[in-house]
Amino acid sequence: MSAPPPLAQRFAEAMGQCLGPDFPDHIGLAVSGGGDSMAMLHLAADWARVWGPRLHVVTVDHGLRAEAADEARLVAAEAEAHGLRHTTLRWQGWDGQGNLQDAARRARLALIGAWRGPVSHVLFAHTRDDQAETLLMRLARGSGVEGLSGMAPVQRVSGALTHASGGGPASRDWHIVRPLLDAGRDELRHYLKVLRIPHADDPSNDDPAYDRVRLRALLKALGAEGLDAARLSDTARRLRRAREALGRRALDAAEACLLHHPDGGPAQDPGARGSVLLDRDSFAGVEADTRLRVLAAALQFVASAEYRPREAALEAAMDRWLAGGTATLHGCTLMTRRGCLIVAREHAAVADLTEAAGSGRAWDARWILQPPDNAALSVRALGPEGLAQAKGWREATAMPRAALLSQPALWDGERLVACRAVGHGPDHRVALDPPGGLFPARLFSH
Repeated sequence: MSAPPPLAQRFAEAMGQCLGPDFPDHIGLAVSGGGDSMAMLHLAADWARVWGPRLHVVTVDHGLRAEAADEARLVAAEAEAHGLRHTTLRWQGWDGQGNLQDAARRARLALIGAWRGPVSHVLFAHTRDDQAETLLMRLARGSGVEGLSGMAPVQRVSGALTHASGGGPASRDWHIVRPLLDAGRDELRHYLKVLRIPHADDPSNDDPAYDRVRLRALLKALGAEGLDAARLSDTARRLRRAREALGRRALDAAEACLLHHPDGGPAQDPGARGSVLLDRDSFAGVEADTRLRVLAAALQFVASAEYRPREAALEAAMDRWLAGGTATLHGCTLMTRRGCLIVAREHAAVADLTEAAGSGRAWDARWILQPPDNAALSVRALGPEGLAQAKGWREATAMPRAALLSQPALWDGERLVACRAVGHGPDHRVALDPPGGLFPARLFSH
């Protein structure tokens, strides 16, 4: 039975806008068994029969509810009915600490990232209601335009997240695609009812212990005053347009103030690679909102961070930085030297990180080091111990000592073998491949 024309048509249009005109040969579907994702499975299956891509269905069983295994089997049966391959992934990493929903989300992305194979785009069934709830949650946290722009129809996910969250070896970046952001939850429930599509209801969706559930109830009350999910979703969409314009302005400003490209080069200071250096006078003349946007992106780049800092902390660090002081934020150190503003990795944030050199795994989620002659060495931060062994470092770089301590180095036990940032040891390959891309291009890369 074909889907109701309005919903099917909007789904097809959203797929065209997100993935067209040349669709990928392989597309993933993240299907939990809940109503929204089961509706998406059927819509996508009908769409793919016309447009041709091969669909791969995946369900993540977080191991948190006894019913989850039955829900995965329900998805497998529906996928099989459409001739689609299905895989169930199981997470066993919850240790009872921290924010459960955030940990589950990270695990879900890591597991899907490791599962993908030829799939570079995975559909998620986020709806207009989810978008409205997200906007309210971020509004409660005091987010600015960046956060209030909500979930994007297409979102890049760093391949580094796969390894960092325990999902397996790091892999290439991939994309979440949300073709149902223009569809309401009630509309999808009607679609399920008309077509008699089986689905499961997660009891946690009614548990007021979760922020999103409480905001869902608030949204119903706001709807009576005209502030319903559709209105809030439209607001997020308009703010996303504003975010894109602000990102373009921030990119132009960052390029005008940049003293060294963070990826380095033969004529640049090797100790500055991986850090962000800005001309203080030029940067101080930029409007405040753009400065904050540039600093946030610099911090995310240097720390390989998925999210930007909270606005209040960002503003406080900016004021101190521009006044000539030193600040630490988001795993980074902000300092000033002779008219230069520096964002460098904080040594304390990486002091205990160790990776086998040549393993292909990224140290600090962004550095890949290949040892000379394939020697069995480890990658660690240079630190004060390494800097003490690199006798000629002051001739090799003009970067301040505090900015060098976090640079990646090759070690043989306690002996420093090589560190390109300070010109010590034999030549070796050092690749910088941060999640989210290089600075400043990342300001306008999504």
